[in-house]
Amino acid sequence: MLQYLKIKDLALLDQVTLEFESGFTAVTGETGAGKSVLLGALGLLAGARTDKSLIRQGTDAVEVEAALYFEDSAEIDGLLDGAGLPVCEDGVLLLQRSIHKSKMPRIQINGSMATLTQLQNLGESWIDFHGPGEPQKLFQEKCQLRMLDAYAGNDKAVADYGTDYGVWRDALKEIAALETGERLDPDEIEFVQKQINKIDAVDLSEESIEALERDYTRMSSAQELVALASGCADAISGENGLSEQLSALVASFESLAELDPGSQSLYERVQSLLIELQDVGDEVGHLSSDFDFDPDTIEATTERMNLWQELRRKYGSSVEAVLGKREELAQKLAVQGDIEGVLEAKRAAAVKQKKQLEKQAQKITKARAKAAIVLSEKAAALLQALGFKKARLAIEMLSEKELTEHGDSGCRFLFSPNAGQDLLPLNKIASSGETARVMLALKTVLAEADATPLLVFDEVDANVGGEVGRAVGAELARLSGRHQVLCVTHLPQVASLAQNHFVVTKSQDDDSTTVAIGPIHESRENRLEELARMLGDRNSASARAHAEELLI
Repeated sequence: MLQYLKIKDLALLDQVTLEFESGFTAVTGETGAGKSVLLGALGLLAGARTDKSLIRQGTDAVEVEAALYFEDSAEIDGLLDGAGLPVCEDGVLLLQRSIHKSKMPRIQINGSMATLTQLQNLGESWIDFHGPGEPQKLFQEKCQLRMLDAYAGNDKAVADYGTDYGVWRDALKEIAALETGERLDPDEIEFVQKQINKIDAVDLSEESIEALERDYTRMSSAQELVALASGCADAISGENGLSEQLSALVASFESLAELDPGSQSLYERVQSLLIELQDVGDEVGHLSSDFDFDPDTIEATTERMNLWQELRRKYGSSVEAVLGKREELAQKLAVQGDIEGVLEAKRAAAVKQKKQLEKQAQKITKARAKAAIVLSEKAAALLQALGFKKARLAIEMLSEKELTEHGDSGCRFLFSPNAGQDLLPLNKIASSGETARVMLALKTVLAEADATPLLVFDEVDANVGGEVGRAVGAELARLSGRHQVLCVTHLPQVASLAQNHFVVTKSQDDDSTTVAIGPIHESRENRLEELARMLGDRNSASARAHAEELLI
């Protein structure tokens, strides 16, 4: 759930930090006060596209940040990990986004730089907007189908089917490639075999290639290495070399120690230097023989290195890439041996896979059809309480001509708000108020299936009032039992049922206009005053009495 939200320099708002609780939160204020600022901030954090016009006049950037807490962050962590982003720490997701006038926009997720696409993908999992101009997942038929499957308990069956469907489609692609692929003539078969033999001749492995490159480098520089090693050995151990000179010096230090016992330590140190120098001379002398490679060995290593370089140019710079090409060539040869037999076996396997998929799809469709009846009936009944006395809601099952990634069926949510009107897809509903209430009815019924933590409603109570408004508020409160619900409302009947209440106010002077947002749910007096204002007059005794009745 959303716990913390900070907004800075967004539209008319200077800066605000808000803390949220679980349950139902109402946001109220005068018309034009700037309630959309809060929704705009949440939209930015959900990945909404925007422009620099949102930046408050006289400032350089708009900044929004939020902290969300998940009791079970496995799903969010999976998305984060898949995107290469840090997972939640103690179930907390941190989001930050800033848009500058003269700099590149910046997005951070859990402290790591992120892209707008990553923010959008994450937003689909933690927030769902319902209101004018906002993305509404339930308008998309694929999302409607996912909701129906969740309500029908189909999630695992659909996931298993999707995996098997992918395997079957890959098999069909492989068959098509074999059917349309060219047959190799004897010369082509011989050429492919030679390429395989070349790869085998190199004896490919990470370790062997590392050793080959090391030996080749040493052999290529052998003459220079021998000359350097011999020069070093001669300088140390040769006639009048360092070893001979140091031996004479050691003898002098020995005499010094005999005359002055206090110099014994100096004599021992110089003697150690002589021993170390002689060891170095011996070792560097052996190096020249180590670099004296046999001509046959040089020739074999050079030939193998040239072959490795050829393979790298043809098939890729890594051992893995070349071995992958070998596997591809070997499979090509194996298929050529009995291509008709291979095709027959693969076709038979694909037919068997399809029959199994059809059984899975039929089972899924049966569950969908059963759930569609129950879901549409419950939602339609709820719509009556929300002011649609003659409304109809239906879920139309759609048959697919061929198997698809979601089975052999789809669905479409249909709605008719008034008697005598045809059922139409949800995205054909003209009225935003009708749309919002249909979404509310469906969300309430689907609450057990939909895991989106935060639901945001705007104008859910448009064009309604009285008892219907109270019913809308009751359903929002009921929905908040499983989700965190945020609703921008102009109805006191709705606002009075919220556990948490924020008020948006706008103030103006001759030079500027500012917007402020603050909580009032901790003060019953402040809530009564706001509800009375919404009822018509905060100073009216009757409005005050009505507010008292609403705030039970």
